[in-house]
Amino acid sequence: MPLNNKDFIEIEFTGKVKEGEIFDSNIKQDLEKIHSGHDHPVEPKPFIFCLGEHMFLDELDNFLIGKDAGEYEVELEPERAFGKRNPALVQMIPMRIFREHNTNPIPGALLNFDGRIGKALTVSGGRVMVDFNSPLSGKTVIYRINVKRKVDDINEKIKAVNEFFFKRNLDFTVDDKKLIIKTEKDMKKIVEMFGDKFKQLLGLDVDVIETEEADKERK
Repeated sequence: MPLNNKDFIEIEFTGKVKEGEIFDSNIKQDLEKIHSGHDHPVEPKPFIFCLGEHMFLDELDNFLIGKDAGEYEVELEPERAFGKRNPALVQMIPMRIFREHNTNPIPGALLNFDGRIGKALTVSGGRVMVDFNSPLSGKTVIYRINVKRKVDDINEKIKAVNEFFFKRNLDFTVDDKKLIIKTEKDMKKIVEMFGDKFKQLLGLDVDVIETEEADKERK
């Protein structure tokens, strides 16, 4: 049965630049190539997402809508993937900014500036040249995708949305058309901010309950 906008699906995928370097995957042998040399290898996780809701690369969403379960390969030019390189995003930043944050920039290091990730290119004369372009900007990329199944179970959908927004599991129950999420105090307001997105993706109203048990589990 063809996939439709708003369908939840499970896929296995690998993304690589056209020259061959793998940059993202949830397949064990490809993950091992990305993280080779690390002491603690990353274990693959199932990837479930909602089509047409910006949970995956938009061009891949558009490609998959109307397709059936199965294997596909998609090549995307920079304009359809991570964009062209923007020279304006290469900026000179005074060294004093780094000193104020107790940071010693070295060429090649990735740096976080209030949520903006940049790569230090050169360090000289009390200034640091930082590139805020995506490492994949300007590159043609190729995705291999295996659409394993359409996901209909509401619990699987909720877990996928929680993982996408919060990068963690949250305790929840579903009561008719209401999703009840139990969480610790410092997460309550954050989860409430996503109430409209839960409604949009799942058709469920959200009630967030603060619980001591969640706090204890976290400690």
